[in-house]
Amino acid sequence: MRKYQKENIDTLFQAILSLENIEECYCFFEDACTIQELESIAQRFEVARHLHSGKSYAEVNKLTGASTATICRVGKCVNYGSGGYKTAIDRLDKKD
Repeated sequence: MRKYQKENIDTLFQAILSLENIEECYCFFEDACTIQELESIAQRFEVARHLHSGKSYAEVNKLTGASTATICRVGKCVNYGSGGYKTAIDRLDKKD
C-alpha cells in the first residue's frame, strides 16, 4: 500500500477511469483543476515523454520551456519512480 493511498484518492482514480473520451476528460479536469494546474501536469507529462525517448535535459528545456527544476524532478520519476510515466507513455505509443 502506498503511503498516500486513501479511500478518497481511490474513488477519484475510479472516477477518472470511468471517463470515456477526451471531451469528458476536458469537462472533468476543467471542473477539478485550475487551468494552471492542468497545464503543469500536461507539461510534466510532455517532459517525461521527451526524457523517455532519450532527449537531453537541454533539449527538453528548449522543446517544452519547462524549468530545469521541473525537468530534474520528472527525470527522477522517469528513471527511479514507480513506473507510472513509463506505463502511460508505452501505452500511448502503442496506440499511435
